Amino acid sequence: MTLHDDMARQRSAPPATPHEQLARTIMQWAMGKEDCATPIPNLTFFQRKVPSGPFFCMVEPCIVLVVQGTKQMLIGGQAYPYDASRFLITSLDLPASSEVIVASPDRPCLGLTLKIDLRMLTELIAQGGLPLPRDRSVGRSVGIGSVTPVLLESFRRLLDLLNEPEAIPVLGPLVQREIHYRLLTSDQAPLLRQIASVDNQGHRIAKAIDWLKANYATPLRIEELAARIQMSAPTFHHHFRQLTAMSPLQYQKWLRLNEAKRLMLNEHLDAASAAFQVGYESPSQFSREYGRLFGVPPKRDIAALRSETNGADAASSSARGRNAGSQPGTHVRDGAD
Repeated sequence: MTLHDDMARQRSAPPATPHEQLARTIMQWAMGKEDCATPIPNLTFFQRKVPSGPFFCMVEPCIVLVVQGTKQMLIGGQAYPYDASRFLITSLDLPASSEVIVASPDRPCLGLTLKIDLRMLTELIAQGGLPLPRDRSVGRSVGIGSVTPVLLESFRRLLDLLNEPEAIPVLGPLVQREIHYRLLTSDQAPLLRQIASVDNQGHRIAKAIDWLKANYATPLRIEELAARIQMSAPTFHHHFRQLTAMSPLQYQKWLRLNEAKRLMLNEHLDAASAAFQVGYESPSQFSREYGRLFGVPPKRDIAALRSETNGADAASSSARGRNAGSQPGTHVRDGAD
């Protein structure tokens, strides 16, 4: 093919769609990694080449935008599938399971996660001028929204800043502010308003969750926590379960068990020591509840995870050894999807 033919082919090729533009940027930055932080605060990329999951994870208030492939979040027994036409949005820290539904080596599942800035939402709402949603009674903290051209364009401008790093501190917050504005005018606006409005029950539940995350090893007294956020115990229990799909005690148990898992896997604590450190008084109770959540007893689960990690490390080392001139490196395995 001559240079003339190549230029003619490029001119005749249709322009890249917004999704294709975003996918190209994500692949360039991910560089084969499953998860990739970016120089833009609160923005991360993900890439999955095969269907996988479900994986336990803690989902922060965020928007998850898939530009290629399909994912699914499982929260409280309910499935939330999302793809290039639908985004996932969460307004509270939620225990969940994440699955990759559609992905392949040729067309990996690609997307991004942007943490929601609740202060920015509150400022935008306080300024006024935003259309009020028709239905303000949401009663949930996770939703699936429709991806619109203006939302995609906002994200494209945000990702374009990766090619202009000196502009990120100045323009990054402005583009993120626009994205938050777009979300407050989207079909998921009621979900965000219930958390950002300080006089809303959702805002108080968010404060209770912050306390639980900081004090998961402390014995939980529902009446005291309800009083802390100025709610009655029955009202607090009702709204907490409505928004998180679990009771406050179940939420605390999830935090404890996942922290114990981290301590055993990363800090090499035995099961009894990890149990006591996260607030359990009975190792046998800890073992039973751990098995119910993760499907296997703690000792067996940690042994399997370490074996899996060692196997991945060995495969990585073998691959590096086959590459002439390659340098020693460290293989990092991400535990959550």
